[in-house]
Amino acid sequence: MVAQARRQGCGERLTTATAVATPATAEQGETTMETVEEFLAHSIKLEQEAALRFGQLADAMDSCGNKEVSKLFRQLADYSRMHQADAQARAGFRDIPQMEPGDFKWPGLESPEAAAIWGTDPFIGRDLALQIALEAETGAFDWYKNVLDTTDNPEIKMLAKEFVEEESGHVAELHRWIALHKAGKPLPMEIVPF
Repeated sequence: MVAQARRQGCGERLTTATAVATPATAEQGETTMETVEEFLAHSIKLEQEAALRFGQLADAMDSCGNKEVSKLFRQLADYSRMHQADAQARAGFRDIPQMEPGDFKWPGLESPEAAAIWGTDPFIGRDLALQIALEAETGAFDWYKNVLDTTDNPEIKMLAKEFVEEESGHVAELHRWIALHKAGKPLPMEIVPF
């Protein structure tokens, strides 16, 4: 089957979105943050892992010639790096805790914005690649929204609200790309700024 997929070209082997795992959501447990420093440590890690994974997805799509989706993932990686830099700048003078992987309060094993690792398979179709990106961004939105809804700390609430607004822009843009793809229209080469 792999040989057949290779002959058919990139995107022919895995094309249905039914194989995509449902991301962990806030319904699976609350994410209560005690301090701004703890929240920023989580935000920095979340965006760092998102940038890494979106970069891996971009490389995989680029390797099989899917330039449109590669560019989308590369832009999402760049936005994640910008969000990471923003969180690090906000940390500035604060003493951000050094956390071990098991210390993070994620709804699953990885940060909520880490796209599915099997999405790096260069033979996935564009529809599935876009669905993977949407699920990663939705995971981040859900996580930040859960923090916003469960914290009593006004500073954490303010920061979480900003991140919720940014992530909702990412989710909306990916819905736009998916709608264009389903309509058979070309994908834009630039993401509308979030």
